[in-house]
Amino acid sequence: MDQFSNGVTDSVMVFYGRFKNAATQFAETVEYLPVPKIEATTTRRVDYIFEPEKEKLLNTLVPSILEVQFQKFLLDTHASEHGARMTAMDKATTNADDMLSALKISYNNARQEAITKELSEIVGGAAALGG
Repeated sequence: MDQFSNGVTDSVMVFYGRFKNAATQFAETVEYLPVPKIEATTTRRVDYIFEPEKEKLLNTLVPSILEVQFQKFLLDTHASEHGARMTAMDKATTNADDMLSALKISYNNARQEAITKELSEIVGGAAALGG
């Protein structure tokens, strides 16, 4: 913010991961500085009394609000990372369970073939001796 206020940079863009839920995150780009002006929605002008003065109040509140907004960006990115990891680990666990099931079936088929082959050899040997 110091470089922006000193005129070194014209604008500050923030790229972060916006968290929607554990399975969905979005890459977001936000113009952080300069703070966009908000147009008044009413044409009625009201004269408020500010205590302390408007300038002092703005000089205190705006940096504080920007700091909280940046903290939100960091927390959103952190939550997005954890959500993505959680989803990836869930999919990896599901895939490992599927692979284990397929390997058990393959192992049981090979075992069954070996048993059948041994029985065939025993029956064939007994028939050769008896016959």
